[in-house]
Amino acid sequence: MSLLKRIEKKDTAPTLPPPSSAGSGGTANPPPASQMARQMQTPAPPVDKLVELRARLLSKIIAELDPKLDIGRADELRRSIEELFNQFLAEEPDIVLGRVERQRLLEQLTAEIMGLGPLEPLLRDTTITEVMVNGPNMIYIERNGKIERVSARFDSDMHVMRIVDRIVAPLGRRVDEGQPYVDARLPDGSRVNIIIPPLALNGPTITIRKFSKIPLTADDLIQRGAFNKEFDEFMKACVKARLNIVVSGGTGTGKTTMLNIFSGYIPNDERILTIEDAAELQLRQEHVVSLESRPKNIEGRGEITRGDLVINALRMRPDRIIVGECRSGEALDMLQAMNTGHEGSMTTVHANTPRDALHRLETMVLMAGFDLPLKAIREQISGAVDLIVQLERMRDGTRKITNVAEIQGMEGEVIISQEIFRWESGGVKDGKVLGQLRATGIRPKFIEKIESYGIFLPPNIFGLDPRFYQ
Repeated sequence: MSLLKRIEKKDTAPTLPPPSSAGSGGTANPPPASQMARQMQTPAPPVDKLVELRARLLSKIIAELDPKLDIGRADELRRSIEELFNQFLAEEPDIVLGRVERQRLLEQLTAEIMGLGPLEPLLRDTTITEVMVNGPNMIYIERNGKIERVSARFDSDMHVMRIVDRIVAPLGRRVDEGQPYVDARLPDGSRVNIIIPPLALNGPTITIRKFSKIPLTADDLIQRGAFNKEFDEFMKACVKARLNIVVSGGTGTGKTTMLNIFSGYIPNDERILTIEDAAELQLRQEHVVSLESRPKNIEGRGEITRGDLVINALRMRPDRIIVGECRSGEALDMLQAMNTGHEGSMTTVHANTPRDALHRLETMVLMAGFDLPLKAIREQISGAVDLIVQLERMRDGTRKITNVAEIQGMEGEVIISQEIFRWESGGVKDGKVLGQLRATGIRPKFIEKIESYGIFLPPNIFGLDPRFYQ
């Protein structure tokens, strides 16, 4: 289904009735089917004419809208826009629009005034998971793990920048030559990254990682084959037993989604603090405090980093600390929090394997600026982290858990890890990656800690014969 047809199907403003040939005093009969077909087939004006018309109507409608009208009252604002649209369009004698073009133009103007312009229909489409704007003339989307280009476009770089300002202004952030890139979020929690010229050579570039209105659950991911029920039962026990968990994976592998699911297993009677650059975690517990870092202001001051927030969080009596993503020196503060009584904390890192995740943590601790010996850093990591869950994006676009590793401690100057679950590939069939997550047959050392919380996992979860544990 094309973008235009999706817009027509999803329109929310009432369509205008076709003009009647009856007199004003009598009851009009519906026009014959041939006449309606001719109205629907009215040739659309050239694209440049439509762009000019839209610009004129937009400026007139904005100038005439009541400044006291509450933008939060969407229905009333939409009706006002439609009335002004009909009025000003009637004053354009040289423009003849068909019913479809007329409705589409109204939707575009409404999106420009109330929303994010050409991005609105893409953000409303629940099948789209990512929107990528590469300058005004190129917009791509991701659907079902595949990237495709759409016909929507902006009029110019200035048009894109107006939408950029609409995204960042409510958050107290800015994008200009002094700060040419920024992380932000939409009201629904979708994550946004913006980078503008001179750094972006194609023009203002926007990347939106959409979040589902209804967050994915463990059952949803089990049905999609991301993991199995045995792994889910295992992770529930790990979270309830307050193990420290690192979720590792590349870009777009679903780390934040997995972190949301794991955090959903935290008991409701615990105080949870989340720390992120742009708040995107969607925790369902009642006692959650969300903290968001802050970039420098226009004078180069006022920056609050994730590391600063981790330090402050230690004074806020947290039961759990969840850092949306460790990317630099805040990893040291996170490890220290895990080692000083704040067990059950979680974070995500970018890495390709659990072993790479350990190396990344070492590097990020060094980025904190302290001259620590490598052995001391590794002792911090091995003492803090209990479990690493590795995610991977497959060739068919699906996301899978490919490895689950327990951190067992140090042997000399090397951190020892042990696989508990491993993805076993079954090849590819009809373009779909086959395989499943299997237990390695090894019982983790931290099982004693899980059992101390009164949680007893059946041996078959780890691929063991239950007869030996009766």
